[in-house]
Amino acid sequence: MQDTIHNLTRSADDVVIVGGGLAGLFCALKLAPRPVTLVSAAPLGQGASSAWAQGGIAAAVAEGDTPEAHAADTIAVGGGIVDEAIALGIAREAAPRIHDLLGYGVPFDRDLEGRLAVGREAAHSARRIVHVRGDGAGAAIIAALSEAVRRTPSIRLIEGFVAETLLTEDGAVAGLQLREAGNAAARPVRLAARAVVLATGGLGHLYAVTTNPIEAGGSGLAIAARAGAVIADPEFVQFHPTAIMAGRDPAPLATEALRGEGATLINGNGERFMTALHPLAELAPRDIVARGVFAEIAAGRGAFLDARQALGARFADRFPAVHASCIAAGIDPATQAIPIAPAAHYHMGGIAVDERGRSSIDGLWAGGEVSSTGAHGANRLASNSLLEAVVYAARIADDIAGCAIPSPARLPDPLATPRSGEPDAAAVKRLRTMMSAHVGVIRDCDRLADAVRGFAALEREATSIAVRNMATTALLVAASAWTRRESRGAHFRSDHPAEIRALAQRTMTTLAAARDVAESLTDRPLPHIAQPMIA
Repeated sequence: MQDTIHNLTRSADDVVIVGGGLAGLFCALKLAPRPVTLVSAAPLGQGASSAWAQGGIAAAVAEGDTPEAHAADTIAVGGGIVDEAIALGIAREAAPRIHDLLGYGVPFDRDLEGRLAVGREAAHSARRIVHVRGDGAGAAIIAALSEAVRRTPSIRLIEGFVAETLLTEDGAVAGLQLREAGNAAARPVRLAARAVVLATGGLGHLYAVTTNPIEAGGSGLAIAARAGAVIADPEFVQFHPTAIMAGRDPAPLATEALRGEGATLINGNGERFMTALHPLAELAPRDIVARGVFAEIAAGRGAFLDARQALGARFADRFPAVHASCIAAGIDPATQAIPIAPAAHYHMGGIAVDERGRSSIDGLWAGGEVSSTGAHGANRLASNSLLEAVVYAARIADDIAGCAIPSPARLPDPLATPRSGEPDAAAVKRLRTMMSAHVGVIRDCDRLADAVRGFAALEREATSIAVRNMATTALLVAASAWTRRESRGAHFRSDHPAEIRALAQRTMTTLAAARDVAESLTDRPLPHIAQPMIA
């Protein structure tokens, strides 16, 4: 580790990519042979939400399908705030990016005639999801790209470090402060860089029930926000409706493709409940299905995914990853309904970026879930996340290739930061519990106000940088959710249940604005806080 630290401090690379998920790996490969440093908190291939993706990649590659139809589906579920030009551009770039992935060795499923096999998922008007062995796309893609990265001599890989602070000078990126992952007492390392790509993933692990790995704690969003970056749409958090309730953290996921193959949602009485809530029933947009599942659990009836008739004995072969998770929990999905609950799954918000992946800070790009491109609006269409990640990773690489980036300058003086130390486990547990209880599937004014005040206080008082960054991201989500007094897409307010046409616009905010919201709420009385309902 000392050799790694020594090499880091002497780095003169002009491009640093932070994140070992799909966006980070793909961007590094696309930049080759330009030298880059890729910083990954976990060993390559681990700790990335994209490796856990079961659904696949949406792409209009089948006969009769078109990018225009794909974009139309994306816009239809996005709650009226999708950037239509961005959605269409991503859909049109899908086929070339699938071709790139095939070139890197991703073994996408094919039909008997050798064509790419495509499946259907919720709110898609056509079968356009490209899979690997049914539910293994994410793992297969990350494995193939990780191997390609390790074979590429222009990519210097630094594993086991997290980025905890983005360093800037005169409004431009100057470098990063890194620390050994899992060792809060380790000496921080400061790395000079004039071009930084953040591909650090989402924030699902800020919630007590999530499908995301522990690394998805919103750190990339936090360090960009603390450096002054504009943050877009942070209130829009997508909850996957079918996390398997097996007592595990994170919760295993039962892919939406199961419902695409005919699995149904039932309550403890054996009754299908989605047929009364939406014409598409189980294939309705995720926010509607998540609220339907949440309502059954809240009413005490429970919620279950039933694939007994649709798949039965074929379950293990068609969906091996889900089958393994069920068996490990003592559930045989061929003969038993699977207990489920909504879980924090994907963040539509993030660092605001333009069509090239550029943020509001000179020299900072962002791609993948940590960014917000405008493609998802208030509610992401199934299997568009991996597509967006590869499209923007390629765009960022092209943009950087055309930029004249100055050599790293002298690093700015160190910033005042909390003392080094292990994250307070009790504080982390309180934060995650409050996010699930107050900033979850169903929200209201009083609970959001309490969350804003609590996260603002924790951000001020945190004694570790890791906890402070978690609180920073949580504050941004809660403050924007409190400010948006309507229901739109994945953001549902029980006290403002209607969608308001005048508010059909994206949120653009900053950490300073979120702190102002917290300050405005400091004199309001604390409401009575009930315990969270976590299945």
